[in-house]
This record gives sequence, C-alpha cells and structure tokens, in this order.
Amino acid sequence: MKLDKRCYQQISILAGIVLAQNVLAQQKPNIILIVTDQQRFDCIGAMGNQAISTPNIDRIASDGVLFRKAYVSVPSSTPARASLLTGCSPWQHGLLGYGKVAEKYPYEMPQMLKNAGYFTFGIGKMHWTPQRNLHGFHGTLLDESGRVESADFVSDYRQWFAMEAPGENPDQTGIGWNEHRGGVYALDQNLHPSEWTGNEAVRFISNYKQKEALFLKISFARPHSPYDPPQSYLDKYKNIAMPAPVVGDWCANFANRPMKADAAFGDFGAEHARESRQYYYAAITFIDDQVGRIVESLKQNNMYHNSLIIFISDHGDMLGDHHHWRKTYAYEGSAHIPFIVKPPKDFGHQEGSSLSQTVELRDVLPTMLDAAAIEKPQPMDGLSVLSIIANSKADWRPFIDLEHATCYEHENYWCALTDGKEKYIWFFHTAQEQYFDLVSDPYETKNLIKDKKQQKQIAKWRKNMSNHLSVRGMPYFKDGELQQFDATVLYGPNYPKNK
Repeated sequence: MKLDKRCYQQISILAGIVLAQNVLAQQKPNIILIVTDQQRFDCIGAMGNQAISTPNIDRIASDGVLFRKAYVSVPSSTPARASLLTGCSPWQHGLLGYGKVAEKYPYEMPQMLKNAGYFTFGIGKMHWTPQRNLHGFHGTLLDESGRVESADFVSDYRQWFAMEAPGENPDQTGIGWNEHRGGVYALDQNLHPSEWTGNEAVRFISNYKQKEALFLKISFARPHSPYDPPQSYLDKYKNIAMPAPVVGDWCANFANRPMKADAAFGDFGAEHARESRQYYYAAITFIDDQVGRIVESLKQNNMYHNSLIIFISDHGDMLGDHHHWRKTYAYEGSAHIPFIVKPPKDFGHQEGSSLSQTVELRDVLPTMLDAAAIEKPQPMDGLSVLSIIANSKADWRPFIDLEHATCYEHENYWCALTDGKEKYIWFFHTAQEQYFDLVSDPYETKNLIKDKKQQKQIAKWRKNMSNHLSVRGMPYFKDGELQQFDATVLYGPNYPKNK
C-alpha cells in the first residue's frame, strides 16, 4: 500500500512521541532508600563527629546533599514509619505516638511508585501491622527484630538463620531489645542481622535485570538495641574517646530512677554511658560497611549514577543525654536524625553541599514523587527537598512540628516546634514549657523559658504553637489558649478506620 506524504508525517510524529516516551521511561531514576533504626543525627562523620567512623555514608553525602536540620516529627518507630510511608504529618496520618501503622492509607510510598511503573521491593525492618503487609511492594524480605504479632509469623531473616545455624539461638548475645548496655555479638559475624540485610540487598541489586526503574527500600534493624556489634568493630573504638552525655540545668529529677537495664531515665554513671556509646558507635560502623557494599553493587550494575539515593533514620537515641535513654522525646538526641539525599548524576546539584532548612520524614515520599515526575496528591503535606537542592533560596516551611503521645511516664506527653535554631516545647499533661537556643546551645543544656531577655521570642513561639494546635480544637486548644489535659490521644481523627 502506497502512503502519501501526510501519512508519513503522521507516522513520523507518532513514532517520535513513542520514542520520547521510551526515553523518559529509561531516564526515570532508580530510587534507593536506606533506613537505619535509632541512629541519632550526630552519629555520622559528615555531621562533624570525629569519634565515629562512617566513611561510606559520608561518601554518599559527598556525592549528594546533607541536611543538617532534619527531624522526625514523632520520634519512635511506628509513627515515624507512618510518616515515611504516607508523606504526611502526624496529624494528617493520625498516628501520634507508639501505636500500630494502619493497614491501609489513601496514599502509600510503595504503591504509588508501583502504580507509576516502578518495580518495588523492601528488605529488612518494616515494622508494619500485619507484619506481611506489602503496602504496594512487589515483595519483601523481613527482619522484624524478634517481633511476632501472629502465631504463624517467622521473619525471613529467622527462617534463613535456622537454615544456616540449625539449633542456634539468634538472640544468644542476651541483650534485650531496649537495653542500653552493649555486648559483643556471640555468633559468627555472617549470622548478624545487619550483615544479612547487607547481603540480601547486594544479592537483589546484582540479580535485578528488569526494564522498569527500581524502588528498593533497605531497612536495617540496628543500631537500635541490642548494641551487639562483632568484636572486630568494637575493637575499632578501643582507643577512641567517646563523647560524654550532656546534662542540662533542667534535668536533675531524671537522675535518680530505678536502675533497670532498659530504663528510659536515670544516671547510670560515666563508665556505663561511655561503654554504651562504644557499642552503639561500633554497630553504626558495621552498618556503614554494609552501606559501602550496597553502593559498590549499585556502581557495578550501572545503577548508582541514575539513582536517587536517600539515607535516613527513623529516630535518634538519647544515649544518656539529660539522663534520658532511648527515644520519644523532643530533644535533639531523640528527634534530630541524619538525612542525606543524592540526586541522579544529571540533576545539576552541588555535590558535597549542605542545607539548614528543617526537613522531616514526611518529605521523603514527595521527594521521590518529584524525582519520578509523579504528581503529589493534595492531602500529602510533606514537601520535595529537590526544590531547595536546586535552589537553596526557594520557599520553604518556617519550622517543623514535633510531638509524641504519652510514653514511659505520664509527664512525657508533648508537642514542640523548631526551625533548627530555636525550639519550643509544650507539655500537655503538666502545662510546662521549655525553650532552647539551638545556635548557642545545640544540645539543649539551658532551658531559657524564664529568661527575661527571651520573653519576646518565647511569646512568638507560643503563638506559633497556638496556631498549630488550634485546628485540632479540644482537648488541645480552647478560646485562644493552649490546654492542659489528662487524657492521651494516641490515634487522631485522621487515622484510617481499616477493618
């Protein structure tokens, strides 16, 4: 059949459109999300800590952008992971403290990327309920740190362990999941969950041959306790001086508490704090080596340069600061986290730069959507950090909100606001306030709430808090005033009512 010139032109145009679409599909970046559990902000070398060794994480920062004022709005595992999953603030997704990640949300990270043509896979700790919930992943390999929420659940790590070391106990080191003492891993290093997670990530990357762009979430269950690094990693810190816990002028009443192994508060002495940090640091360096192997695998498989790589933690660890241990607090050790973004090579960012805007876990999903050219849904209140990576003077939020429902003791129920330079904290059950100048006092040793020179600034932050909580109404806010109340709200009105 003979075609006229016009038909040839139309065919040519259609072919060009198809070719352009194929080029765009090929250019869609891989997305690699690396998550650690309970790693505080200052425990990477790139943040200026000269005592800790994290050369591989630092190398990602040198290829990307380091966010110096990154926070988690609700600093414990499940609400943090709800923000990560949904791209929403705690009030928007509804989990306001340590509860259960909902079974289904209107918008979820793996599902949205899967719908956009990504192959989606998760390795490591998800901390979801039900534990085998995929939330849109094509598949997962789970290490759930010994959690068993249904009689038939065994994590993939523990099934693998049973094959590799029949009859052995994966918890043989003998340290509880929330203790803050350390211990050398009692089994061969290759059986450790951190190495298992690294191995499975490398194996998956090496085997990945699909034409679709890849979204891979790699989630380590450490350095969350037990602090149980292999001996060789602890040896690296044998002659390294550990930073001592900071002690504020406001925390004396937290010192003399029952000396339980998993205590949330208490002065356990300088030697306990030093040893605790040694094991914790060693656990991070062990993970850092796994991160190095993952990066090398991405490079060997020609995936590194065309990948958006995000490194974060779900929350921090107080490590004895202010006689506080573990997390769920508004303070820097608990709520301030590492946050590194390496855009694809052709993004045009300034490699090795750092930014001081306040970012939060809710910003991770919008950043992924932006990189993949997926429209962000209106209810999603996180922001894409690519805008400020491209232009550091671009509009951004003036501050971030933090909160946590009651945990450990009645008084520990609070909401806070920070711009990374100042922090204001309101305690719901006691009506107490704290105000810190993070520029001159980055570890919050001086509560300035009664300082006469600071009252104008404090009034500004108190007004910001009133505005923030006013949309919630009672019991948080009434007649223009912040409210003191005795109840605890764990699940907000926006928490999905899934069956």
